[in-house]
Amino acid sequence: MRIIFLLLLPVALIQAKPTYWNQFRGPNGDGDAQNSQLPVQFSETENLTWKTPISGKAWSSPVVKDGKVWITNAEEDGYKMWAIQLDWKTGKQIKKVLVFENKEPQFCHPMNSYATPTPVIEGELVFVHFGTHGTAALDLKSGIKIWERRDFKCDHFRGAAASPITHKENVIIHFDGHDLQYIVCLDQKTGKTVWKKDRAYDFKTDNGDRKKAYCTPSVITHNGKEELISPGAVATESRNPKNGDLYWTVRTGGMNSSSRPIYRHGMVYVFCGMGSMSAIRPGGSGDVDKTHLVWNRRKVVPKKSSPLLLGEYLFMVSDEGVASCNNPKTGEVYWAERLGVKGQCASSPIHANGKIYSFSSDGDCVVFKPDPSGLKVLSRNKLDEGCMASPAVVGNSLLVRTKKNLYRFDHPDYK
Repeated sequence: MRIIFLLLLPVALIQAKPTYWNQFRGPNGDGDAQNSQLPVQFSETENLTWKTPISGKAWSSPVVKDGKVWITNAEEDGYKMWAIQLDWKTGKQIKKVLVFENKEPQFCHPMNSYATPTPVIEGELVFVHFGTHGTAALDLKSGIKIWERRDFKCDHFRGAAASPITHKENVIIHFDGHDLQYIVCLDQKTGKTVWKKDRAYDFKTDNGDRKKAYCTPSVITHNGKEELISPGAVATESRNPKNGDLYWTVRTGGMNSSSRPIYRHGMVYVFCGMGSMSAIRPGGSGDVDKTHLVWNRRKVVPKKSSPLLLGEYLFMVSDEGVASCNNPKTGEVYWAERLGVKGQCASSPIHANGKIYSFSSDGDCVVFKPDPSGLKVLSRNKLDEGCMASPAVVGNSLLVRTKKNLYRFDHPDYK
């Protein structure tokens, strides 16, 4: 099977390249840029189209639509929070919108930032989210604030990280804090609450540190039925995205869940944030631990970054920089090898045209093949500052946000 996959891989991946990147992990929420022709080698000078310094501290990813790049940003101490619009062609700043000011910002762990959630673009609006500090809708072109909500409270304890998602006419957001854990659904046009649901399971602990989570949810369609896959600490819930009603719960364990769930092969793949992952069959009802949990494991599983599911193979990069190829149907590890990078790999890898791009917090980027026979490194690249944000791709361009700069890279043959 592995040999057949290698022969078919170039054909299987010939799909349309993304024309926009509107949310965390891209248009499909899976980090797959399909057949985009990205440069394999890049640096502070090589294949660089533009580089824009970004002050402040923020781990959110850039989003792009209609020739405009949007990022969120914050002062390191959290007193001011912005949305910044840049020109796609030149990287020049067009607008800097002060979205929120905070008299008493919550504590944020040094590993996190006050602007970690990635914005989401839908239609003519860009939705920016800073956890309990506030959520707002801005006009995509003008940056004018359409509405804001600052009344959703929780103690994030280490800072917020869950990104909002859009579903039809609504915006869905996780608030999994130390003290309160709930999900809200807001009307995109008005910001009014459509539904709000508390986590419905028993955490079986009084320790709030074991109740917090940072996960961005996903909406899937399984057997014709939409399900909001919503991992939290201790368990994963499936809910009706229209009204928030609970479908099923699986106790996936752990806390600090941060990887975005993905759906393939009739299964949902979720990560607990403590180095374990689970494969679950959707479509159940009630507690489905004994009926719908297909497999779980702890070996070489990332705690922060999200995986890539390409064809019949699941590729991941652990926090320690160990890349692995896995069987998504059984959890079998085909291979696991160190990428040889400095720092941790918190940024989620992306795929483009048969290549995987993985960035580290020290500025290393390894490009390797999604090859089930073993690690095949294509290039090693270095940027001055490290990456906590996940990259974005539009057309044949790679957009990388480091701790201090925003870069656009292009292959010279595909500009």
